[in-house]
Amino acid sequence: MSSPRAFRALFRVSIASTARTTQRISQRTLFGRATRPSTPFTRARNAAYGVLTLAGLGVGAFYATDSRSALWRYAAMPILHLTTDPEQGHWLAIKGLGMGIGPFDRVSDDERLAVEAFGKKFSSPVSMAAGFDKQAEAIDGLFDLGFSYVEIGSVTPLPQPGNPLPRFFRLPDDKAVINRYGFNSDGHEAVARRLRDRVRKWVIDTFPSPYNLLSQFPDGAAVADAAGQPRSLRPGKVLGVNLGKNKTGEEIEDYVKGVRALGAFADILVINVSSPNTPGLRSLQKKEMLASLLTAVVSEREKLAEPNPRVCVKIAPDLTESDIEDIAWAVKESKVDGVIVSNTTISRPSHLIHHRYVEEIGGLSGPPVKPLALTALRTLRRHLPKEITIIGAGGISNGKDAVEFARAGASLVQVYTAFGYEGPGLPRKIKDEILEELGGQRWVDIIGTENAPVLALA
Repeated sequence: MSSPRAFRALFRVSIASTARTTQRISQRTLFGRATRPSTPFTRARNAAYGVLTLAGLGVGAFYATDSRSALWRYAAMPILHLTTDPEQGHWLAIKGLGMGIGPFDRVSDDERLAVEAFGKKFSSPVSMAAGFDKQAEAIDGLFDLGFSYVEIGSVTPLPQPGNPLPRFFRLPDDKAVINRYGFNSDGHEAVARRLRDRVRKWVIDTFPSPYNLLSQFPDGAAVADAAGQPRSLRPGKVLGVNLGKNKTGEEIEDYVKGVRALGAFADILVINVSSPNTPGLRSLQKKEMLASLLTAVVSEREKLAEPNPRVCVKIAPDLTESDIEDIAWAVKESKVDGVIVSNTTISRPSHLIHHRYVEEIGGLSGPPVKPLALTALRTLRRHLPKEITIIGAGGISNGKDAVEFARAGASLVQVYTAFGYEGPGLPRKIKDEILEELGGQRWVDIIGTENAPVLALA
């Protein structure tokens, strides 16, 4: 046997070895590398790295949530187009904006862009046309992108699925699309519920005693009026509701129902009689029929609580000069407040670049429709008094296009197709380009200043 002294020496060696092993284990990281003892220098260095990392993440997040970020136009949009069909991409955009995960226009609109129309102030003339947010799911997301006017719809009285798939086609060489959606709509009840919920959320987020206020206005629709706010709920912004008819609905009654159901939520109501994708709809543009329809709509509008929404009618670009004269007569006769020129075209201009979808049935939108829309606008402006506002739409992709529509007589302009190609930075891009085109002038200085002759219509 070993002596007690030898045993104690061996025990001390074992204890020392165990201590060293424990120390090494305690100094190992999750990934197996030993850490050096902490010093004031290393602690300061690590803190600096942490601050720089957080700052970098913050700057990156700020950049990514700015609508001007090149990430959206040159990365997100190409990826979206490569990985989705047009309707899937549309759906994803609506859901993203509706969930509040879209970017923001972080630049205040220049005062030179401000315009008054329909008795309301718009911070800029650049707006989103109906057809993008059909079901009132992304209103605030669109306002956040910098649109001064957002138009939802078209909304039909009863829910309907629209036309069968596929019904939306990109023509990328022309930066155009063809659609035959056919008024796919969740219906008045569902859209009214979303609009009411939006008002209620705004009240809860804005006022210190929201539930007392909501108890005074149980339907929620009149709270904005009582608070002196536009129904967009944003100063300098305007909310429009575009009304359509069911495929088998009544020609006049469907629109009157829309005024009753949704008028209290709208700054502007738009009567859509020009979609090419609902059978017989464009026949409502005929002189006597249009006058009867618009007169009934205006009469129903007058029954709403003040302030009454303004009423516009949206027309097609595929019209003769005689057709446009008849529309002008109906507009004046019925005392509506404005006209949107124009919807999509059923024609296929000869300058379209050949594409496999060119012959698809439906309405064509984008740059190819611009000459038709401008011609119709110029003709209509000539036949209407200045008090009746015209909104220009059809192939507007940049500031130069917008200014061209303004000089032809449009007080406001709408975009849609270009937004689908360029992404969320488009509103700010167009506004900046308008300012460059204006030089030292204001937007209101150029409206209707064009003296170009009216081109012959088909």
